[in-house]
Amino acid sequence: MPPAPSDKALKPACGRLVLASTSPRRTQLLHAGGLLHEVRDPGVDDGRLRPGWAATPASWVASLAYLKARAGAEYEPEDAIVLGADTICVHKGRVIGQPRDAREARSTLVAIEGGRHEVYTGVALVKGPWRDIFVDRAIVTVGELGPERIERYVASGEWRGKAGAYNLGERLAAGWPITFEGDPTTIVGLPMNALEAHLALATAEACA
Repeated sequence: MPPAPSDKALKPACGRLVLASTSPRRTQLLHAGGLLHEVRDPGVDDGRLRPGWAATPASWVASLAYLKARAGAEYEPEDAIVLGADTICVHKGRVIGQPRDAREARSTLVAIEGGRHEVYTGVALVKGPWRDIFVDRAIVTVGELGPERIERYVASGEWRGKAGAYNLGERLAAGWPITFEGDPTTIVGLPMNALEAHLALATAEACA
């Protein structure tokens, strides 16, 4: 599960941390990790973008994260550390992003139930011309959901804006048969365990 809210507030020793994302889940993860930050909409609609035939899942999600970070950095002074992130699911070699409509959400859930899929989250940190990009991976196993549970969930609209049509914490709380390997925050949308070391590099760059 994602980390519990921290009782301390951290911020880079130099500059400001700006999250180039309107995802409430990423904001919650940063708050839970005690990281003070500002939020900026990068203005990037990646729902229409699809990976080329030669792109690996890791390279694709890293590219999307950098696209968002660089777009957000266009509006910030060079002392700002801008964080962009993107999350995708991969099932049997097929990249799955956020469903565009209820039909796609339904077909995604039918596809991933009763099996395993991979979750990749790419993160890009940008400060002026400096950048740091990394990807973390986790594996999720979804048990049998059944048509009735899938239909109720699709009708609720809770799948909107979520890679793979689900949020890990919400579905575990709802009693869905889900297990995972790896960092749960990677599945939610921001790998907090890996982010700490990379933010230290960004802070060192900001203080240089």
